[in-house]
Amino acid sequence: MPFDPAWPQNGQNIDADRFRAQFAGIIDLIGSGSGINAAQVDSTNTLPPSSPANASVSVVGNTLHFTFEIPQGQEGPMGQQGPPFAQAVVDAVNTVDPGQPAAVGVSFDGTNVRFTFDIPRGNDGAPGSNGSDGSQGPPGSDGGQGPPGNDGAQGPPFAQAVVDSVNTLPAGSNAAVNVSFDGTNVHFTFDIPQGNDGSNGSDGAQGPPGEISQAQLDNAIAGTSANTNAVSTLDTPFADPDMEAMRQKMNEMILNGRR
Repeated sequence: MPFDPAWPQNGQNIDADRFRAQFAGIIDLIGSGSGINAAQVDSTNTLPPSSPANASVSVVGNTLHFTFEIPQGQEGPMGQQGPPFAQAVVDAVNTVDPGQPAAVGVSFDGTNVRFTFDIPRGNDGAPGSNGSDGSQGPPGSDGGQGPPGNDGAQGPPFAQAVVDSVNTLPAGSNAAVNVSFDGTNVHFTFDIPQGNDGSNGSDGAQGPPGEISQAQLDNAIAGTSANTNAVSTLDTPFADPDMEAMRQKMNEMILNGRR
């Protein structure tokens, strides 16, 4: 069968016998001294799965030009599930500058999920004005961070992470993340320091505590409530028990109201 450069058409199913005949025709052309002395693949295109394969051949001068369209294979089966991890490990909790975004780095070493937290500290507060009680002293220095503890024993896999609380610490404290595992969930507790207070103004120092004189105390008490100094007590007992109990309570009220 002679070579047919018009076959196959785009989208046409390839017949194996005719396709072999096409190649045989090409060989005959080359062997007949037609002047073809080179072959070139112009393109190889990948088609969706189940699409028909296609090949186009053309002759340009002394060169055969091929274009192949080959469907990709069907999607393979899902791979086996990887091994479960035992627990979460916090490798580091870093305090970054105010305004920096918080970040969490996560990695898996084949057994443990490892976390690295970057938590920004709060912005410094604006300078505050002091009252008459004197200026605020400077904050104390923070203690150094202790060494990391040993890793715990491997536990069962967990389903999800739960944030139990986010606590605000005094300014200058170190940010911290506590992690616990209840057998199903990893629980996180975040401790985040607030921003430092601003610097104080030039208010005067606090003076010594003063004393209150008896005259100042009497003036402060005078007129604040009526007193019973001018009210006489009931000194004659009653034979009736109920009336006697009432007399005693009345005297108690009169005496308690005196200054």
